Amino acid sequence: MSHDFNVLALIKGPERFVFVYDDQSRDRLIDELRERAADPQCNLTWFDAVVLTQKAREDADEETFTLQPTTDDGERPLSWYEQHPGDE
Repeated sequence: MSHDFNVLALIKGPERFVFVYDDQSRDRLIDELRERAADPQCNLTWFDAVVLTQKAREDADEETFTLQPTTDDGERPLSWYEQHPGDE
């Protein structure tokens, strides 16, 4: 059984904020973002915390509702890149 991890990152000039978490610890991540934004010693702003929180929640919503498109015969249709090789 695999255990999936999520990565949330913010690069602000020379600073790097990288958070690795699993789905069960998403609420703890959001609490941590709030704590860091409230800490005057940390350069993570409230705006940064809101943006990162929103991204973590959006990622959770995408994981909950993911569809794999199929054709009438049950086959997976070609992606745009498969239909247009070299047109990236």
